[in-house]
Order: sequence, then C-alpha cells, then structure tokens
Amino acid sequence: MLIRESPSMAVYLARALSYRSRPPSVFHLQTALTSPLQSLPFCPKNGVVSSFCTSSRQASDEFTDQIPEEPSKPRYLKPGLYLVGTPIGNLEDITLRALRTLRSAHVILAEDTRHSGKLLQHYNIKTPLMSYHKFNETQREQIVLRRLKQGEIVALISDAGTPGISDPGMVLAKLCVDENIPVIPIPGPCALISALSASGLATDEFTFVGFLPKHNGSRRKRLMISADETSTQIFYVPPHKLSQFIEEISSIFSDSRRCVIARELTKLHEEFWRGTLGEAKQTFSMRPPKGELTILIEGRENRKVESPSEVELENELRDLISSGQSISMVKCFHIGEYILT
Repeated sequence: MLIRESPSMAVYLARALSYRSRPPSVFHLQTALTSPLQSLPFCPKNGVVSSFCTSSRQASDEFTDQIPEEPSKPRYLKPGLYLVGTPIGNLEDITLRALRTLRSAHVILAEDTRHSGKLLQHYNIKTPLMSYHKFNETQREQIVLRRLKQGEIVALISDAGTPGISDPGMVLAKLCVDENIPVIPIPGPCALISALSASGLATDEFTFVGFLPKHNGSRRKRLMISADETSTQIFYVPPHKLSQFIEEISSIFSDSRRCVIARELTKLHEEFWRGTLGEAKQTFSMRPPKGELTILIEGRENRKVESPSEVELENELRDLISSGQSISMVKCFHIGEYILT
C-alpha cells in the first residue's frame, strides 16, 4: 500500500477486537511519516486487517503483550505414579501422552539416568532424573512414597519398554496400591507384544515367562511346566546365552517344536528367524546373535483322546474281572473317557 508524499501525515488504524468476556476494545496506532515517500506493506492475517508492518519495536511489543505466554511447565495431571512406556529401539515409538507426562512430572525415575537422558535430550525434556534400579529399589522406595504423598507427579521409566515387565517397577507399584496412591499406566512399546504380533504363532493364548531363573533346578522346573502348556511360550534371553538356552530347551520341548527368534526389534537390523528348535540349534551354534532377543515357542499340540470301541470296552472289562476286581470296583474305573455307572 503506497502513501503519497506529504509534509506531515498521520495514519490512524482502529481495530475492534472482540472478546467473549468483555466488550470490544479499540486500539489506536499512530505512525508519523516524513519525506521522502515511504511505503508500508499491508500484512493481512486470517483475512482480517491486523496491523501495518513497521519497524517500530514499540508497536510490536504492544501487540505481543496481548498474547498470553504458555506456562513453562504445565501440570495438568493428577498426582500419582505414572508408569510410562518408552521406545525399545526406535526413538519415534513414543506417544504424545508419554511426552506430556514426562514434561509435566516433578521427577522421572529412570533405570539408567545416562541412557534415559539421551531420550529426554532428544525431546528437549528438562524434568529432573532420579536413578531407580534393582540395586537401589529398597533405598529409594520411602523417598518416592514421601514425595507422592506430598502430591507430586512421579514418572517411572525403564531403559526400554514398559516399566514393571521384566524391569524395575513392580514393587513400587504394589507399595503405591497398598498406600492408596494412584498408579496410572501410560501405554507404550513392549518387546513381547511386538514380537508376538509378528511371529506367526498363536496369539489367542500365550504365557510370558521372561528371563529364566539362574538356578539350574528352578530353570528346569519352569521349562518342564512350559513344555506341557498348549499356549505360545515367550522368553527373554541375553544374546550370549542363546546357545545354552536352545540346548537346554530342545531337550525338554523336543527338536521338532517351532520357534521364532526376534532380534533388535524396531531397530535398523531388526530380524525374525523362524524354524524348529533343532534348526535353531544348528544355526546359532555357528552364528551367535547380537542385540536383545525375544524367543517364542509354539505350544504343545492338544492330545486327541479317542473313544474306545465296544469291543475294546468289553475286553477291558474282562481283563479287570479276571484280575480279581469285583464288579462294584470295575464300575468305578475310568476306561478312556467313559465312566461306568
């Protein structure tokens, strides 16, 4: 918009700003124009005349003051313990709700503050960190409980995935429940669910075993139970113990049982290996894997119980009677799936 040259001229701009809570106000902006000819570019905003662009810092500040600043650390969450799921490999796998929770918390409990610090730095989160892991859980519990009782928002994260799932958090969550302190889950990535969904094995029923016990007797007992279950069995295994795990488990489950080995989930070198336990034994004895591992093994097939024929029932009855059993006792015996009464 061009303004013709004039010795002195004043431009008055009146703009009525409507607000819900008060009647319209009128602002006057006066700009003195001097020779030579000056040009003021017109700056529309949302189709409404808002101002003339000017180099005047005073005018800019005047309009800026009308915009309320966002609080530096908004706290829209209720006090309590928040279990926040974090990425298991890919930093993009975090929810908007998780980020808001981490920003709003008074403190973040982290398994490894250096590791979690990289995640917070990536998303420019300034909330203070406090270490919380299996070696200092007991010492931290009362400190955390006291802060929670004072009405603080405490977020708990693990190095990767969901807190409390083969990671610190279970004990603290139980203590909070016992003290009637709210425990709020913030859903996020979980290695076992990610691996199961893409495994190709049955997902309608599964058993999450996690890391096996270190004691040989306890390990074998747990594996014996898993071998007899019909649901998909899911284990977490350190990469340097994979060969030992496969040798041990194939002797109990049998070499023919199908398995899936998920490695480096969500990362650049993500891999799903599929085959039998016997094939896995041959493959990974020569090529030890790298990265975090989730092992899935198919459940035992349901044993089909065939109903005995009439001839088989008669022969069984004769054998029982000839062995000296009384008729009343024979009636109590289960023959196949039949009960004689």
